[in-house]
Amino acid sequence: MIHATEIIGADTYDSLGNFVGRVKEIFVEPADQANRISRLLLSRGQYRPLVARHDQIANVEPGRVGLTTDESALELYHPNEAWLAVQKDLLDQQIIDTNGRKVVRVNDIDLTEQRINGNTELRITQVDVGLAGAVRRLLQGVVPPMAIRRLQAKLPPRTIRWEFVNLIESDPLRRVKLRMSSDKLAQLHPADLAEIMEVLSPAERQGIIDSLDEETAAEAIAELDKRLQTQVLEKLNPEKAADILEEMSPDEAADLIASLPPETSKEVMEEMEHREATEVEALMKFDENTAGGMMNPEMVVVGEDATRGEVVDFIRFNEISPDQLDNVVLINRDSALAGTVPIARLLLASPEQRLDEIKFEPLLSVRADTDQKEVFELFDKYNLRSLAVVDEANRPIGAITVDDVVSRMHARI
Repeated sequence: MIHATEIIGADTYDSLGNFVGRVKEIFVEPADQANRISRLLLSRGQYRPLVARHDQIANVEPGRVGLTTDESALELYHPNEAWLAVQKDLLDQQIIDTNGRKVVRVNDIDLTEQRINGNTELRITQVDVGLAGAVRRLLQGVVPPMAIRRLQAKLPPRTIRWEFVNLIESDPLRRVKLRMSSDKLAQLHPADLAEIMEVLSPAERQGIIDSLDEETAAEAIAELDKRLQTQVLEKLNPEKAADILEEMSPDEAADLIASLPPETSKEVMEEMEHREATEVEALMKFDENTAGGMMNPEMVVVGEDATRGEVVDFIRFNEISPDQLDNVVLINRDSALAGTVPIARLLLASPEQRLDEIKFEPLLSVRADTDQKEVFELFDKYNLRSLAVVDEANRPIGAITVDDVVSRMHARI
């Protein structure tokens, strides 16, 4: 294994043994091979720097690089945004450790050597985020490489495998050029992703949001605190913000839009699909500290005489989101609330059993103008997972889930 800090600054010699220059930078071309060092940038003082390709490297050791060609075969350096510069873009930079679900700072890069067709190719294997890498950085160019190796060998290693690394690139255009994938970020739990975003700068946070699909972005933003949620949405163009808000539950979207400046809120609402915008507008009429301000209008509503088999078929056919399946809401022939059935009871019932036979007792509901304190008390007293909200005619208009209650109580702490 060799380290990036042992190559940067290394003297480079051509196939004839002539000194060519010193390694100033190491490049990776992610669009080609994500972990291969594709080029070395060789500084030559007052002369234009040269570039040695991966297939022109004969051997590498700490402080020294040998080439397979003479100097005349090397190319002049031309900047390329599609190249990832190890020293500029990685060393001392923050990255996301998707395996450890946290942000860390890079101290060094570990490389392995592979002999291919008489050349030596360097491959990134892991990122050093520990004390050993910090010591190498501190002593680079001051102490001979082999002396540094003896010293850092006594220090505990702390590394991250390269496949678990996600770079923080705030410029979306450059992210595209580098073909940096957001797949690893999308696999994180939204709460973990939000926690990572909270420690980033606004530009870095925005870069992460820009790289995610709308559904993943919506889930992550929903986990941020309200101040950051507003900051993120304000920086998005109205169309992108609308696409993200449409992926949220209507109650979450309504709370977020209400926190935006009036002009921004209007622009975003104009970009939303009609159905989603109508639901959000209806919810925004309620005081946020009432049941109406907490409820989600998306719920499963069926007739009280429906059987368990019919309801399960209905849920499957309509591809109901699991988020709406805490309770099934029952209505009578006048469309008034007739009861609720917890999803656990539904699963345990026989296919022919009517839902009004397994409904939760007592029948509980609140009006939309009920104060949130009373809602909290009902959830606590009856250990509820969901609570129906009704209008003046006792017709269900929404449901409050335990997640909504926990979020509101947490915000009050």
